[in-house]
Amino acid sequence: MNDLTQIVDALRKRGNKVTPQRLTTIEVLLSMGQQHFSVEELFQGVKQRNLDVGMSTIYRTVQILEEMGFITKRNFDDGFARYELCELDEKHWHHHIICLKCGKVIEMQDDFLETLEKEIEEKKEFIIINHELKVYGYCSDCYKIMKGEKFD
Repeated sequence: MNDLTQIVDALRKRGNKVTPQRLTTIEVLLSMGQQHFSVEELFQGVKQRNLDVGMSTIYRTVQILEEMGFITKRNFDDGFARYELCELDEKHWHHHIICLKCGKVIEMQDDFLETLEKEIEEKKEFIIINHELKVYGYCSDCYKIMKGEKFD
């Protein structure tokens, strides 16, 4: 997990300003943990701290942190860009299960594609850097409502 000092040091080393507004933005982002967040949700969290911060500051900070590899953009096909903190020592990102009814996103830490990756690398002489898997369906709560029965 990234911490505030690591991010601030990297920003300064890169030549980016670390203003009070940017610092608060990073603190709020870190407090969100592994939650998937939109820029608007991050903005609301920063505004709760009563800072004079504009949406452009939030967008620019998110862009810089994404470029630096501290956060990554996710698309869950719901029309919104979402972001999450990166684990820089992970070989692959985790996978996501997405409910088509309520939009709930469940993270899967298991990497079910390792065997497939090895096969692709050997048979196709292709070096895989990363992959992303999204599985769509219905969470148990929505399934219960839709079917009027328990999901087992």
